[in-house]
Amino acid sequence: MIRIIVPLFLIVLTGNFSFGQEQDILLKEYDPVSIYNIPKTFPVKARFPVIDMHSHPYAKSQSEIEEWIDNMDEAGIEKTILLTYETGVAFDSIYDVYSKYEGRFELWCGFDYTGYDQPDWTKKAVAELVRCYKKGARGVGELGDKGEGLSYSQPTAAPGMHIDDKRMVPLLKKCGELGMPVNIHVAEPYWMYQPIDKHNDGLMNAKTWKVDTTKNGILGHAALLKTLENAVNSNSGTTFIACHFANTSYDLGILGDLLEKYPNLYADISARYAETAPIPRRVKKFFEKYQDRLLYGTDMGFSPSMYTTTFRILETEDEHFYQKDMFSYHWALNGFGLSDNILKKIYYENARRILQ
Repeated sequence: MIRIIVPLFLIVLTGNFSFGQEQDILLKEYDPVSIYNIPKTFPVKARFPVIDMHSHPYAKSQSEIEEWIDNMDEAGIEKTILLTYETGVAFDSIYDVYSKYEGRFELWCGFDYTGYDQPDWTKKAVAELVRCYKKGARGVGELGDKGEGLSYSQPTAAPGMHIDDKRMVPLLKKCGELGMPVNIHVAEPYWMYQPIDKHNDGLMNAKTWKVDTTKNGILGHAALLKTLENAVNSNSGTTFIACHFANTSYDLGILGDLLEKYPNLYADISARYAETAPIPRRVKKFFEKYQDRLLYGTDMGFSPSMYTTTFRILETEDEHFYQKDMFSYHWALNGFGLSDNILKKIYYENARRILQ
């Protein structure tokens, strides 16, 4: 008999085994290994050339950047988009380091929210955006709003201001005029909004990753998606990329409806492999239907094993495997087995179409 005790976040499984020995196991230590003797595929290189549309400046030295480029070459990554969050001198310094490797990295800046509650803020923010563009920024992102307001860009957050705020309109319009796509993270995976109890499907990660919905003024999951829709709808000349499937992995129909309504909206698939690989048939149909609007991304560092795992999920029909060291979840993963035609679009062609 297995007895589950749940004091706050600590979960202990107490098993009475046939050999008469009792063992206490912390849920955080649970590390299942698949028992199935089935095909296992580890593609080191993508089947087709790749543009990684979602990464960050993970490498902090010349040697690390060169290692990253070597890993990209081995994996078949032609170019990586670096979402820096930065403006001002901080953006310039990152640009100066990575731009030396011509053609391998493209850098995107953030928005400067300094003084966003002042009457003249928008004019200053647009001026800084244009300055970053002249420096070399070719997109904006990753913007982020988990309910309390736009928070990812540096050097300051903008509590209470969301992407559909009227103060954002001149900035988003200027992005369209400059041909700068806007990558934005809204909400979080749905289980983070649910009670942390025995029914929560994401409980393995719930102590670290959760959304405090009790805070005053915080927007919930649906409300955040509405801010995204409002901004996309009001700025038809600007290309938006809702990263992480717009955090709708639990119900991809929500994202599908948005993609059908707004031709200026795309979605990247970064950092949601673990959330989608447990339901491969549903996700494969989604890829088939929206193959022209989805973009490959990683958002998980630059190790060779990371690239291999993403290729394994997208390209192969492997079943019931785990990657806890990368994703933390207890969910078993499965490959989508996407067709060559779809892979070419996800890996490269869709990105090429929206990049300058």
